[in-house]
Order: sequence, then C-alpha cells, then structure tokens
Amino acid sequence: MKILIPVDGSVYSDNAVAFVASRTTLIGTEPQIVLLNVQAPLPARASRLVSRDALQDYYKDESEKAFKPARKILKKAKMAAEEVAKIGAPAEVIAQVAEEMGADLLIMGSHGRSALKGLLFGSVTNAVLALTKVPLLMLRDKGAPETDALNVGIAVDGSKFGTAAVKYALKHIELFGGEAAKVHLINTVSDYAGAVMPDMTGMALPALSEDEVVELQKSEFAEAIDPVLPLFTKAGVKPKEVCLVGNPGDEIAAYCKKRKLDLLVMGSHGYGRFKAAVMGSTATRIASIADVPLLITVSYTHLRAHETGAYLV
Repeated sequence: MKILIPVDGSVYSDNAVAFVASRTTLIGTEPQIVLLNVQAPLPARASRLVSRDALQDYYKDESEKAFKPARKILKKAKMAAEEVAKIGAPAEVIAQVAEEMGADLLIMGSHGRSALKGLLFGSVTNAVLALTKVPLLMLRDKGAPETDALNVGIAVDGSKFGTAAVKYALKHIELFGGEAAKVHLINTVSDYAGAVMPDMTGMALPALSEDEVVELQKSEFAEAIDPVLPLFTKAGVKPKEVCLVGNPGDEIAAYCKKRKLDLLVMGSHGYGRFKAAVMGSTATRIASIADVPLLITVSYTHLRAHETGAYLV
C-alpha cells in the first residue's frame, strides 16, 4: 500500500503520522510511506533580497523542522519513509504528488469542526478535497487509536457509491486491523410512521398501519444491504447489520457517537461535482455535528488510475 502523508510540523500532521504508526496489521504488509512537505514560496520582493543558496537553505531548514517529529514517530514504530520536499501552492502540490506516485491513500491531519458549516477542515484540506482523486484520510485533531482493531462503520444506501465504499473498505481491511476489525454496515430508512393522508373532512389520518411501516422499512433496508453482503462473504468479514430510522446525517452521527466508532466510511459522487462540496449533503452533515473520522469513497466511474478512491475526514 502506497501512503502519502503531508507534514508541516504541526500536531495535526503528527497525528496523521501517528495513525499510520499505530496500524500494526498495516505495518505487517510493509506499506510504502512517503512524507511530503510543501513550502509556500516567499514573496518575490523578499526572495530578491537573499542569494539563491540562502533561499534554498531556508526552504531546506523549514522542511527539516516538519520532517523531524514525523521521522521520530515512524522510527519508534520501526517504519521507514521516503521524504519529499516541494515548493509551491500546498493543496495543488499535494494533489499532484499523490496522483503521480499512484498513492493508495493520502493522510492529512485537520483541526476539526468549524462553527461555519462550509469550513470544516481548514483551507488547505478543503482545497485538497476539491482537487484530489486519490483516497484522502483526514483525522481532525484526534490522536492515534489505542488498538489496532477498529470499530468501523460503513454507510450504504443501495447506490453504486455505497457499494464503492464497501469495496474500498474490504480491499484495505488491513488499515482497520484486518480480521479483528469490527464492521458496522449501516443503512438509514425512512420514517414512514409520519406519513398521513386527509380524509373527506380534511382530518389527517395515518396513511399506514404499524405493521405496514415495519414491512416497508424492512424492504428498504434489504434493498440497500443485500447487494453488498456477498462482498463481505467473499472477503471473510461478517458485518453487524444496523438499520436506523430518520434523517441519515443525524441518525448516523448519533450512532457513531453512541457506539464510539473509530471511523465511518461513506460513498459520494466524487471528485469535481461541486468542488468544495464534494462530500455530499449527508457526509457534510455528519462532518459538521460528529467528531468521528469520515472516510468518503469516490465511485470508481470517476477515477482513472484507481478502482475506487476515498476521503477520510
């Protein structure tokens, strides 16, 4: 597995490195780790005041400050990593390097939720979300998991995007602790109990009986879950099937909090649909109200080099 980790010496990028260092099962597969530091170019006026050599030394020193703590974390886990330093616009360079190296996963730390709904992850992370087609794992300000085996939620809705989420998670199950990982397969069905119809006098009457509501919800759940169950059987993974009722964003976020899930995997329309809104409304809602890291996979129909891509927030 090829993993790219942009680092800047902050606690957020250190958390991203620590996440990889905590993945015992993943380490056993000998992943290829690349640490990337991108220095924004100094203004032209400032750069003209120093020699070319002095300028290069400055960039080198700044990159070393970013690599040093990451290097220390990986060394403790007995993991080796290639170090790459670049100069340019951070988000654009990160997306370009990830694409060029054929990364299977791009991991970024982030400073967590913002009170402003559209500014959930910081400017660089948001820009990378809009630019990259490679899997992106964003960990907010959370530290590394204490155990190798994770509690992983995978949300499906019967669409190809949900199927892509399942395929990605099963293909890279070593990221979550391999066979020891606990997978929650989640689908949110409609609350048909609220459906009403007026009678001849204009009074609101229940449109469905309780039994009819239950049957409709069972049918809706089966339509979303049944198509992906063979994928789990083939991979030798037995998921816990979870049926939630109501608004998907709110219910899934509440479930993640209640069950203390380590991360959530979801499908999305993918790269380039609305740039800053690449995650979709449900994922954005979860990101705005829940602290769970969010892995959003991109349908493989939108990708060139990879069968499926993902963002983990």
